[in-house]
Amino acid sequence: MSMTCDVIHGLDFTEEEIKKAVAAGGLLSLELEFSRQCNLRCVYCYADAGEPAKDELTVAELKDVVGQAAELGAKKIILLGGGEPLMYEGLREIIEYIDGLGLEQTIFTNGLLMTDELAEFLFKKNVSVVMKHNSFNSRVQDMLAGVEGAYEKIQHAMGSLLAAGYPDKKKQLGIQTIILKQNIEEIPSMWTWAKSRGIIPYFEVLTLQGRAKEHPEIAVTAEEVCDVFDKIKDIDMKLSGKEWKAHPTIASFSCKRHLYSCLINSSGYVQPCTGVDLFVGNVKEGRLADILAGSRTIKDLRDIREKIEGPCKSCEFAEDCYGCRGNAYQSTGNYLASDPMCWVENSDGAENIAKVVNFSSKTGSRNSKCESS
Repeated sequence: MSMTCDVIHGLDFTEEEIKKAVAAGGLLSLELEFSRQCNLRCVYCYADAGEPAKDELTVAELKDVVGQAAELGAKKIILLGGGEPLMYEGLREIIEYIDGLGLEQTIFTNGLLMTDELAEFLFKKNVSVVMKHNSFNSRVQDMLAGVEGAYEKIQHAMGSLLAAGYPDKKKQLGIQTIILKQNIEEIPSMWTWAKSRGIIPYFEVLTLQGRAKEHPEIAVTAEEVCDVFDKIKDIDMKLSGKEWKAHPTIASFSCKRHLYSCLINSSGYVQPCTGVDLFVGNVKEGRLADILAGSRTIKDLRDIREKIEGPCKSCEFAEDCYGCRGNAYQSTGNYLASDPMCWVENSDGAENIAKVVNFSSKTGSRNSKCESS
């Protein structure tokens, strides 16, 4: 995949590639869950992961949907796990299959089961790795992970990946950090640590779904996110001369996944993304191409710049950003609404997060729903 020097995060596609995918109604990437099984109980987990879901996709079904995505033009497969992908017995077989198709792949993992041998296997198969890393304070990391000893194992995993040769030009290494009340003071130092080592800092705003709705104590305001984004923006300028403007939802770049991607959850349901947990079809019952082509939700989100509502529509960043669709959907029930956590155009953004947390604690977690006709 051709990348331009201004793609700071290294995980996205060029504007030219995105425009071609949108015009063709195809894909550039596919986000794939294996199972909801997980060895952590992260307090912010979007999937409320822990035990496997019923009727999860088989290895054969996972391979089939990867092949369908490739037919639609996908160049990269994002291995999310849903729970923890390293726990999935068929993981290596899936990775071998994706590699055999000549597709890029990135795995998001908590690293607890990482070994030197597994790290070497991933490196050999050209798998980029994004590691969970929420704090350099062991007590904070373990508390957020919901499991004692998580910090030590995460650090060991990072050591194994570095020893295997990560990162290099083909195999990127990143850390995924959710910005929370407990770690927000560390964000600038973690950013500096990562960028100075060639590690991609994938620092993102909390989406209020899943287990996060049970923990209002972890939420930060939009104003606090704005402040920390401004700090790391200045750090980036000093470290590498890279200049970018601070806006939601992932530091240093805009989420554009709805223009060219979708998610297949572990039960086969197709969703726009992890945050918009609205089912638009199931790959056990139909072809992925037909599901995407027939979905009103997918069409709306691919035309998000025209369909978006509220302040986001006229924002100065509207050409490059459409906020977090997950936050919009989880807090309002409308995936076309403006992002309530955005501080740029929304004067109430700093207060909205508290309202959403209070609303969520009263109503409980949103259940995933099927797309209405």
